Formats: sequence, structure tokens, C-alpha cells
Amino acid sequence: MTLGQRLVKDYDAERVSIAVPGSHSALQILLGAKTEGLRAILLVRRDLAPLYQRYPHLYDEAIVLDSWAELASERIASRLRRENAVLVPHAGLVEYVGVERAERLQLPIHGNRLLFRIEADQHAKMRLLEEAGIPTPRRYPSPRDVDGLVIVKLPGAKGGRGYFLASTPEGVEEGLRRLVEQGVIDDPSKAIIQEYVVGVPAYYHYYASRLYSRVELLGADIRYESNVDGLRRLPPRYAESLEPSFVVVGNLPLVMRERLLLKIIEYGERFARTVEEVTGMPMIGPYSLESIVRDDLEIRVFEFSGRIVAGTNVYMGVGSPYASLYWGTEPMWMGRRIAREIREAAEKGRLADIVT
Repeated sequence: MTLGQRLVKDYDAERVSIAVPGSHSALQILLGAKTEGLRAILLVRRDLAPLYQRYPHLYDEAIVLDSWAELASERIASRLRRENAVLVPHAGLVEYVGVERAERLQLPIHGNRLLFRIEADQHAKMRLLEEAGIPTPRRYPSPRDVDGLVIVKLPGAKGGRGYFLASTPEGVEEGLRRLVEQGVIDDPSKAIIQEYVVGVPAYYHYYASRLYSRVELLGADIRYESNVDGLRRLPPRYAESLEPSFVVVGNLPLVMRERLLLKIIEYGERFARTVEEVTGMPMIGPYSLESIVRDDLEIRVFEFSGRIVAGTNVYMGVGSPYASLYWGTEPMWMGRRIAREIREAAEKGRLADIVT
């Protein structure tokens, strides 16, 4: 029995709440909770509170924190347990409190908490995708092995910050040395050196439902990144003199060619099965596979997110074309889908099935 399963044994199923840290995709998670008739609790750092204070109807209670470290305290956890709260994690959670504390949070978490550690390690992430039999870009063990254009990516949920391109061993070593000097990373070996696949970026949103025993494809998006997307608008003679960066500033909705859907769904199902085989816990709730689609329509998955991704925000309140394949004309977006599962699990006496 997992920590979360033990904790929900003492919960009042008729008074279940959803708790979420205030950033990333909190607005749609709060909106989903209220749409499904659940209590919503916002955990927000003091300097970020003014945004959420503009939408007081989205939450029943706001717990204002002086630092994110408080989120991992027993004082906050016990307060949330008294409210029968299920914590919905997003990318900020591990980044805010660290892997060790996130794993030990004394709260039921909607998701597989053993993915926190894997997701914080770029090399472990890629091994999991490879074990699932999902095609991935080539990985280079060290800068010495680089023999073409590569992208160097950093561990953790940094929204693309610090990523860089290189095409020679010397270029990779120089870029890593610069990041260490800037204090961005402390150990260059934690970065991953990956073949740069030319194609269209596509990020797929899945929901692994324990109640319905299925993986649902709920949407897709494209990340809009600065300054690499801005460089496209410059004449080549100017763009060539600038170094691209990959900081995510927003997301765009995407509908895939129908002939690609079976492959996309199968990759999502393979991933969910492999997570259970590797961690011993089922895949629960939202996750994403992040890919490049080449011009031969082959898909290369270069990363995964084991929880809700910010790209799902593009469907907040309205739903996506793919969600309608499961839910008909009822608007369904990821925040609401999470709340629907939690509400129905509480009603059916199955809360233990949807938390870890």
C-alpha cells in the first residue's frame, strides 16, 4: 500500500478537496475542481498571490506561503489532510520543493510519485522511453561522441532555460562549461546530449484513468519558445548571428493528421504499461509525450512529463477535439478531467485507486 493510499483511508469521501500549488496550470485545475463541484485549495507563494486574488471564485481557500519550502512542511500537510485534500502535482512541485521532499510529502498525490525522481534525471527519462519501445533521438554518452547537430538539455522542469545547440565536441564542452560558471548546473554529466531531429514539434496530452481502465488522448500542443521562434521572423543574414534559446513562453493548440493518431495513442499506452512495470505502481492521471514529427511522418519522442503539462492550458474551459471523442459535447479539459476522476473515485469508494 502506498503512502497516499494509507492516508485516504481516513478521508471523508463526501468532503474531498483538490489542492494545487499556484503556478504553471493551477488556474485550469482550480476551474476543473469547481466545475465538478469539489472544494479547491490554492497553495500560493505571497508574491504570486495577486494573480489568483483576481479570481476568488476559483477556490474555497488560499494558503499563502512565504516560501515554497513551506509546502513540504508537516504544518501544511496536516492542514490539507484535515480538508481531505488530494494534491495535484505539476512541473513546479518538484522544482519548488526538490525530489526528496516531494517524494515524502505526507499527502495523497494524484499521480505516480515514483516518477518524480525519474523525471528529474534526463538520462533516466530516456531509458524509460526506450524500455517502452518508443522511438527516441540518438543519445550521445559524452561530448567526445558528438558528430553532428545536437541539443543539450538540463535536468528538471526549467521550461527550456539553459538548453543550447552545438555541432562539435568542443562546442558542447564550451556550452556546458559556461552553464557551470553561471551556476545554472553544478554537474555537466546531469545534462543530456541528444541528436537534434529536424521536424515539427508536437506534444501529446494523455490521461491514464484507473476508473475507466484506459489511456485517453486529450489533446496536443506546440510550445512557443523564445528566442528560437522569434528568429524565424528575421532575415537569414541577421538570424545567423544570434544564438537560439528555448525558453517556453506559451503554447499553441495542435490537431494531428488522423493517420498519426493510432501511433500516438499506442505510444501513450506503451508508456503507461512500462511505468507500472518499472515503478511497481500504475500510471495515474495526466502525462505527456513530447516529440518531433519528421517529414516521413516518423515520430521521435525526446522527452516525457509524468504529470500535467502547461500545454493543456490551451483547452481550459472549452475542451479539445480529442476529448470530445470520449466525452461528447461536454467540454472536457485536463483540469476538469482530473477533478472528474477524483470526484467519481470518492463517490465509488475508490480514492485509494487514484492516488499514491
